[in-house]
Amino acid sequence: MTALCTMKYLCQAARNESRYAKRFFGTLLPQTAQKWLFSPFWIVVPDPRKSAVFELTHPYCTGEKSHAQPKSKAAFGSVGRRIPYRILHVINQDGESLGNMHRAEALRLMDEHGLKLVLLQENVEPPVYRLMTGQQIHEEQLKRAEKKKASPKQGVVQKELSFSSAIAKNDLETKTKQIAQWIDKRHHVKVTIRQAKGSSTDMFMLFDQILETVSEKATYLSKPKVAREGVSTCIFRHMSDKELKEHQKMEIKKNNTVKKDENQDLKSNELHQ
Repeated sequence: MTALCTMKYLCQAARNESRYAKRFFGTLLPQTAQKWLFSPFWIVVPDPRKSAVFELTHPYCTGEKSHAQPKSKAAFGSVGRRIPYRILHVINQDGESLGNMHRAEALRLMDEHGLKLVLLQENVEPPVYRLMTGQQIHEEQLKRAEKKKASPKQGVVQKELSFSSAIAKNDLETKTKQIAQWIDKRHHVKVTIRQAKGSSTDMFMLFDQILETVSEKATYLSKPKVAREGVSTCIFRHMSDKELKEHQKMEIKKNNTVKKDENQDLKSNELHQ
């Protein structure tokens, strides 16, 4: 009788352990395998002649954290035919809105006119695409690259200075000294020149004149350009160590050439005398 009761309890214990194990692993299996490691377990069917054996070790976390890769922003350009959205807001190559349409209709327009679809805004409903020519895409890429290049890098201070094209010589020298001091501190310096009324001074020549004064340490980050009518701007930056070495080599070469020419002129004058 005692043996039968013992057998009954062993069978019941084995069934309970089996049920708990199924529940336990049923909640763990959907989780990421890289985070959880399991030790083997065994369930042995009870036998009248043997004791039931059940061994299960608890899972442990490896402590590794999943680092989700940030979604990188796609470069500006044609998306081809890879459009994940069903409805789009389309703008034609002239910048006019064509309204919302199915992507199949947008692709049909693209093929008919030999254009390319470019994603402009993705975080709106519906996303905005534009039909553009290859030349338009190239020009826009150049503009964006120039804008990115001109924008100050993280941790770089950008100073700003503005004056009129009718600036006096002494005032210009003072401004140039200020620019040189900022350049020494590795700051970027944005210079804006306004065309004075009735002045015929070439603003680009003023930029070059400033650069010539600080040429031993500075160069253009953004070359002089017309920002709007009557206003031109540029950005100066400190030269890198490599650029400084190249500049020094060029200056030495230039000075040697000048000395050589002067010596030849002296010899020529002596012969004529």
